[in-house]
Amino acid sequence: MDIPSPELFYELLPTHYVRIDRRRGVKIRGLWYDDPKVLGPYRGERSTRGGAHPGTWVVRRDPRDRRFVFFRDPLTHDWHPLAWTGMPHADRTPAFGDARAGELLKKAEAAGLRPRSDRELLPVLLEMLADVAPVDGWRGQPGRSGRIDRARETAAARTAAADRPPAAQQAGPVREVPWPQQRRQVEEAVDGERRHRREAATVQAPAGGPARPLSAAFWDGNPLLLPADTDEAPEPPR
Repeated sequence: MDIPSPELFYELLPTHYVRIDRRRGVKIRGLWYDDPKVLGPYRGERSTRGGAHPGTWVVRRDPRDRRFVFFRDPLTHDWHPLAWTGMPHADRTPAFGDARAGELLKKAEAAGLRPRSDRELLPVLLEMLADVAPVDGWRGQPGRSGRIDRARETAAARTAAADRPPAAQQAGPVREVPWPQQRRQVEEAVDGERRHRREAATVQAPAGGPARPLSAAFWDGNPLLLPADTDEAPEPPR
């Protein structure tokens, strides 16, 4: 009897043939995934693949845990997890599967959200989970069906993490916590993300000068603007 190799886990996952964007990584079913160290040598490059999907790269997706996809380096043949660019910390972001990801994208589209990065989708995801696991003082208590769905989603993600080969076990562990602690974790995640967005949107006014408009933060990093010509001599006083 042959013992299956650890790589069989990846071979059984759904396959996607994609391009590698220079800035954002790879897009799998509406979500972006990246790892600068893993995808760095291949950004913007075409693979040597021919056949039905010429020039594309193979990425595997686990429907049970959409926090990660898996990319095989064509030179070393090693598999590497690529993290969803929307989550700041894998061990602090609740696991979610295909169904939740589809619901997330539909809700963002219905709200007219056109995110420049997937970090803008994280508050929507956390709010969706907060509706399933509300904390004290939030609107109502979770319905039994919502709690069951969330428990199944967490169990599926935990099974997916256990199925991974030892080399990929460190990618986004799923911790088993009681329901009251899950509620508190969602609250902390929502509060932390809101705090981060408030701090990012706050622009410090220069000392002795008027407050800068909120749009100034956008124009500061705009690569289309020409820098000021500092070599030009000042005009003589009249």
